[in-house]
Amino acid sequence: MPENHDSSPWKRFWDRGGVWKALLLAVVYYGLYQLAAVGVFYSVGDLASPPDSPLGVVLGTALPILIGGLLLVLFAWSIGWLRELFGPQPIRGRGWMWIAVAVVLLTNLLRFATLDYAAAGAPTVLAWLFAGLCIGFAEELLTRGFVVNLMRRAGHSEIIVAVTSAAIFAGLHIGNAFGGQPILATAFQVFYTFAFGICMYLALRVTGNIIWPILLHATTDPSIFLLTAHPGASSITPIAEFGNVIVIITGLALLGFIRGRVTPKFIDTGDTVPAR
Repeated sequence: MPENHDSSPWKRFWDRGGVWKALLLAVVYYGLYQLAAVGVFYSVGDLASPPDSPLGVVLGTALPILIGGLLLVLFAWSIGWLRELFGPQPIRGRGWMWIAVAVVLLTNLLRFATLDYAAAGAPTVLAWLFAGLCIGFAEELLTRGFVVNLMRRAGHSEIIVAVTSAAIFAGLHIGNAFGGQPILATAFQVFYTFAFGICMYLALRVTGNIIWPILLHATTDPSIFLLTAHPGASSITPIAEFGNVIVIITGLALLGFIRGRVTPKFIDTGDTVPAR
């Protein structure tokens, strides 16, 4: 892509793309998110206790990541990428990619269908839905927005773009082990989030807009956390609890079908290239 010398050095730096810039952005975002979490804890720690209460979910879970998402929006504005990130995708999807959307949507619906809503209570459900929207917005904007765009601008093949995006997304969850989560549970979560990240990348491709992966992601986390804490007595609850494994199988299976390339010129002009 020819450089626009009328733009600022800051914009030109990010416009060139590259995997190391994607990693740098993810590390900076994670650090700022952790600072926001610590700041919220020391500011309203008493109000956010216990952490699984409705107010605890809103303040302790949703608020820090909402701050992170807003910082990402400001960053996108500073480099002139808002329209590029939230506008139509520059590459067509294929019909088979709808499998990823259907599987994630179905597993989420199954989890919501088998919740014990009476035990959870409406405030807790609503708090988690709000938290899920914040999580989906920030994490998808970072990984399926910025990371994908940075990789494509550097001219990487679509399989590399998809894997890098999913790997960085998975890597963001390694830190949970330092927050007291058991090592085995964290390892499974990282494995799951990688496969889920592949599904979200395919959702981005086939829907043509980042809004849809955001909404899919926004319903995933609440359904997982709520079902874990408040499983219903339905006969399909065991199937719903198996949803993460189904997503892992789907993501890894579909990974092998990703083909094609989005060149920097392709992004700049809005032309189309063959992709499978």
